[in-house]
Amino acid sequence: MTVAPLRPDAAGFLGYMAETGAPPLAALTAESARMLMRTNVELADLPPVPLARIADLALPGPAGALPARLYDRRAARTASPLVLFFHGGGFAIGDLSTHHPFCTWFADAVDLPLLAIDYRLAPEHPFPAAPDDAEAAARWAATSPAELGFTVTGLIPCGDSAGGNLAIVTAQQLGLRAAAVPVLAQWVFYPFVGGGTDWPSVQRFGNGFFITAEDMAWFDRQVAAPAEDPRYHCIRGPIPAAPLLMLAASHDVLRDPGHAYANRVAAAGTPVRRMEAAGMVHGFVNLRRALPSAQEDCADFVAAARAMLD
Repeated sequence: MTVAPLRPDAAGFLGYMAETGAPPLAALTAESARMLMRTNVELADLPPVPLARIADLALPGPAGALPARLYDRRAARTASPLVLFFHGGGFAIGDLSTHHPFCTWFADAVDLPLLAIDYRLAPEHPFPAAPDDAEAAARWAATSPAELGFTVTGLIPCGDSAGGNLAIVTAQQLGLRAAAVPVLAQWVFYPFVGGGTDWPSVQRFGNGFFITAEDMAWFDRQVAAPAEDPRYHCIRGPIPAAPLLMLAASHDVLRDPGHAYANRVAAAGTPVRRMEAAGMVHGFVNLRRALPSAQEDCADFVAAARAMLD
């Protein structure tokens, strides 16, 4: 497969990261890795976009109250689809703060309310804590709870990397047992879909391209999911009926398994719109200051997302 050359900003970012000498994830505790991600995002992402409504909520989860944050460019709505956003970070790092700037931008750009879910993280909460939380959040939101302030007409699970996995798994689970409203779409950025490491993109981009094969193995150890479980290896799960919109990165270990998932969805007859950020690396949605060219890819994704709902 022919791959476009790295964009200048991506090459510069990788060079900077190499010069900083940051330790690999394998050398860090989970809490140290979380602090490192927060620091990187503070330096590398754009500031938040002002919105008419940003509200912290607590919704009922399988193990107690589940923190969430509601974003909306409009102060009030009567009825609307709801974007359910799950952050990336290998199920072990990341939180509401690491994706707050992106969520403000995305909610503003797509002009839909967005509910970001602060699901439980491994290793303190190993598999299946994250997908359990994600599904519980979706089923709660589908009932149009008063805390949201509007009638939810449909759900759009959305996320980046591990959050893309949770978006897909949530759509799959709601396909097996319906929620109070339908799933309208799956919107994912460079999703982790499982399926092992025997992929050309893992061999080609497994070292030196921000997220490494060693990092992926570290995440696997934190999560401790059973081998082949379809709620982790969602590439092997049931095919949702909801259309799929996927934006991959060309220089990313997750590129080929992500495209394989899209191929499987398309083969089942579900509409698929796939996009690829040529010359870009993993993780760009919350590195948009350091990777300014990715802002256009994000804008193209929003345009495709809006078209999918029209």
